[in-house]
Amino acid sequence: MMGFSESDVTAILLTLRLATTVTILLLIIGAPIAWWLARTGSWLKGPIGALIALPLVLPPTVLGFYLLLALGPNGPIGQITQSFGLGTLAFSYPGLVVGSLFYSLPFVVQPLQNAFEAIGNRPLEVAATLGASPIDRFFSVALPMSKPGFFSATVLCFAHTIGEFGVVLMIGGNIPGETKVVSVQIYDHVEALAYDQANQLALLMICFSFLVLLSVYGIQNKTRWQFLRFSQ
Repeated sequence: MMGFSESDVTAILLTLRLATTVTILLLIIGAPIAWWLARTGSWLKGPIGALIALPLVLPPTVLGFYLLLALGPNGPIGQITQSFGLGTLAFSYPGLVVGSLFYSLPFVVQPLQNAFEAIGNRPLEVAATLGASPIDRFFSVALPMSKPGFFSATVLCFAHTIGEFGVVLMIGGNIPGETKVVSVQIYDHVEALAYDQANQLALLMICFSFLVLLSVYGIQNKTRWQFLRFSQ
C-alpha cells in the first residue's frame, strides 16, 4: 500500500474497522433520538439536544478524560464490566468504540434531525388517514424521505471517527493493533521525527477528508435541486 509500513497498514485497517463499527451502531442509536427530537414538543428537547451537541464544543481531551474515569476500574461503567468478569474498557478496542460513540453522536443525530424536520407534518398526516400506524409512518414515509440525511450522517460519522485523536488517545492509549489508530500513528511518526512517514499518512487523511466533504456537498446540492424542481 504505497510506501506505508506494516504498522501504518495495521493502523489504517484498525481505523477503518473502528469507523465502520461506530457508524453502524450510531445509525441504530441515533435515528430514534433524532426522530424524537424532530417530533417532540417536550421541554426536554433543548437540554437533550444541547447534551448531544456537547462534543462539538468540548475539547476532545475533556470528554476523553471523563470517559476514562467512567470506564476505569473505579468508574461506574468499569465496576459494572468488572462485576461481569469483562475487566475494564479503558485502553481496549471496545473502549475506543464507546468513546467514539459519544464523540461522534452529534454528527449522526443532527443531520437526521434536520432531515426528519424537513419532511413536515403533511406526509405523515396523509399516511395516518390511510390507516398507517406510527411505526408504519416512520418506516414507510419518514425513512424513504430522509435518505439524504442518512447519507450525510453516515459519511460525516465515518469521517469524524477516522479523524479522532484526543478522545482515542485518552481512552485507548497507544497499543499497536489494539488502539493505535491513524491519527495516533501520525503523532508517533512526528515524535520520532519520521516526517516522511507522517506526511504520507497526513496526505491520505487530507485526500479522504476532501472526498468526504465533496460527497456531502454533492448530495446536498442534488437534494436542493430536486426540491426546487418539485416545488415549481
